Formats: sequence, structure tokens, C-alpha cells
Amino acid sequence: MIRLAKEYDRLRVVQLLKDSRSGAGFDDRAGPTGFTFPFVAAYAEAMFKQHCADPRALCLVYAPEGRAQGVLMARAFEHMFGPVWISQETLWWIDPTHRGSAAVRMLDAYEKWSRDQGCAFAGMAGMGADPVVSKLYLRRGYGVAETNFLKAL
Repeated sequence: MIRLAKEYDRLRVVQLLKDSRSGAGFDDRAGPTGFTFPFVAAYAEAMFKQHCADPRALCLVYAPEGRAQGVLMARAFEHMFGPVWISQETLWWIDPTHRGSAAVRMLDAYEKWSRDQGCAFAGMAGMGADPVVSKLYLRRGYGVAETNFLKAL
């Protein structure tokens, strides 16, 4: 079941956010670009609360048997360059043992929410060059829009 997150999902979503770090190649030493930050549960909890409370934000969970096993957070906003509304994923993670059709169903729900927000575009991000994620996005009609570079200072 894909549904909006509820307060009772908070602790489980915080755990999923922690789990997503290792899945994306992060640990407390370095990520794939050298970018690192410590996992702080209070920050993850604040992110959960912000995405649940903001009417222009979304926090979806994939909750088979009532327990969150995946989370997708996003925001909708008017682009700074002109009068175009865009949604952008903040974070998306599904526990590896619960992947499969849940990913497509979560994207369906996110895209519907984006359309309902009046967005002309929906954005998804990928960490690194994961070919599985890239293939999924391309198959869904997403195109590469920008490449970001990060330099440690």
C-alpha cells in the first residue's frame, strides 16, 4: 500500500532515512563524491515533520502490512526563472527486501501528486551513476536535465 505518511510512521521513516545512507554509498567518512555528513536522527525527524506539515510537500510511504518499508519525500515550488511549477524529490528509499513493483507504484503516486499540485515537471535525483535507477527514470520518461558537481573545500 502506498499512502501519505502518518505521525506513527515517524520513527520507522527515520530508520529508513538512516538505512538510505549506506544504500547510497554514504557512511560517516565519505560518500561517492567525497561529500559527507553525519546522520543525525533529529535532522531526519525534522525533515519528516516538515514534509508532512507543508501543504506543498509530500511524504509518501510504502507500507505493506501497515509498516513503512519505503519513503518518498518531495516538494512542489514555482521555479525561480519563471512561472513554471516543478516538483522535486528530496529523498526516495525502499528497503532492498521490499523493492519491485513498489518503486513504480511510488513513482505513480508522486507524479499524480505533482500534477495535482499544478506542476508542469516532476524531478527525480540519483546518487552516482546507478544504471538500474537511471534506466527506471529514462523508461518513465524522465530526461537528464542537469549535472551537478561538488567540490570539497
